[in-house]
Amino acid sequence: MASSTRKKAPAATFRCTECGWQAIKWAGRCGECQAWGTVTEVGQQSVRTAPAVTIERPALPIGEVDASRAQHRPTGVGEFDRVLGGGLVTGGVVLVAGEPGIGKSTLLLDVAARAARDGQTVLYVSGEESAAQVRLRGERIEALARDLYLASETDLGTVLAQIDKLQPDLLIIDSVQTIASAEVDGAPGNVSQVREVAAAIIQVAKRQGIGTLLVGHVTKDGSIAGPRVLEHLVDVVLQFEGERHSRLRLVRAVKNRYGPTDEVGCFDLTDMGITGLPDPSGLFLSRMDEPVPGTCVTVTLEGRRPLVTEVQALLVPGNGGSARRTTNGVDNARTAMILAVLDRRAGVRLRDDDCYVSTVGGAKLSEPAADLAIALALASAKDGCPMPLGTLAVGEVGLAGDVRGVGGVPRRLAEAARIGFKRAIVPAGSMGTETAPAGMRVIEVRDVHAATRAIAIPVSADRGEHTSEARARRERGAQPREEARQTT
Repeated sequence: MASSTRKKAPAATFRCTECGWQAIKWAGRCGECQAWGTVTEVGQQSVRTAPAVTIERPALPIGEVDASRAQHRPTGVGEFDRVLGGGLVTGGVVLVAGEPGIGKSTLLLDVAARAARDGQTVLYVSGEESAAQVRLRGERIEALARDLYLASETDLGTVLAQIDKLQPDLLIIDSVQTIASAEVDGAPGNVSQVREVAAAIIQVAKRQGIGTLLVGHVTKDGSIAGPRVLEHLVDVVLQFEGERHSRLRLVRAVKNRYGPTDEVGCFDLTDMGITGLPDPSGLFLSRMDEPVPGTCVTVTLEGRRPLVTEVQALLVPGNGGSARRTTNGVDNARTAMILAVLDRRAGVRLRDDDCYVSTVGGAKLSEPAADLAIALALASAKDGCPMPLGTLAVGEVGLAGDVRGVGGVPRRLAEAARIGFKRAIVPAGSMGTETAPAGMRVIEVRDVHAATRAIAIPVSADRGEHTSEARARRERGAQPREEARQTT
């Protein structure tokens, strides 16, 4: 007699190809990353329980754990070490992500060569280029070293065999999306392959104490490609940023288990390689000998690093219809808001002018602290009166026309004073109990109208007058309002 009960078949598993989210039934939209059309069926779900085994390394009290294995080892690239928190940690795994051609491979090859010259054994595995191509780049950037070994492999088993044979101190995989495991179905770079390859390499790195650098691809929107679990498995996630037509490259930490996440490394990418920039502020300033209307300098904070950046504005009479608004390096919507505030709250009529706003050197201004500099650059361009030499502005502009305080003003002013700025326009109350840097005159303003009047303050005799129009404007009595309070 046949049994009346049937064994229930295991439910099929559906997985998101973008982030790896799993579900027991199909859905049109991923429940984790909210992407549409990325959930596909990959197999059947089975529950497995690992049997208990003999403990080889029993748990220890936290005070008895040896912390020497987690010490930072400098790589020799100062800006890279700054972002890492002092260098690579033994057994630590770092994921470096960035757009194609931005300089990831060049930077890591330079790091590999410096580590090899320091006596470390380095294995550089390239899945995208042949060993000969990597050698040519190494010659171009002078990154040849005796203890630097190259391997062009795309099979995970072969890569692990190379690691076991060489026993390197530093391992570089360029990139993790090009390595595939024969034990997993699918092409290199899919969710299952990336998860398997990353897990195997991380396991070897932790077991043998190998500092590891993994290169990761990014999607069209700039996020790291592959399953999101990849970012959770590694110890450090670094984002390589920069404009393709600019020499400046920024490396910032998105995640760091061994150090801070608010540090930024600056690099200069040239035909001869990539070099660190301990003082990048000069890249974002123009080289004009005489002041020009429509320019203003501000100080932004990239992590904990202050960068002095210049904003330029150009106004052209419109030909009727809607005025044109074009920006480069600043947010277009925020610039439109500042234009409206100037027109309504400060009496600077800009509604009929075509407006062009840009930064110098390809810098990107995203924090609100640059609002006041953009506003003063526009007001200067409208009046034809240049800002006095050696003047900068820091502050957020509100819709009510008020100038709001921002963080780190003393640190910003100290950086500006270091490179020769003599006057700063900041929100009222920004300095608190802090004193202004030596030789710097600080003007505190409460609203944008007071700020536009403050730029007409006569400068010292050694600076001189700028233009006949500026002199006439000051002779007409354009003085700062009572809200502009001077502090030294």
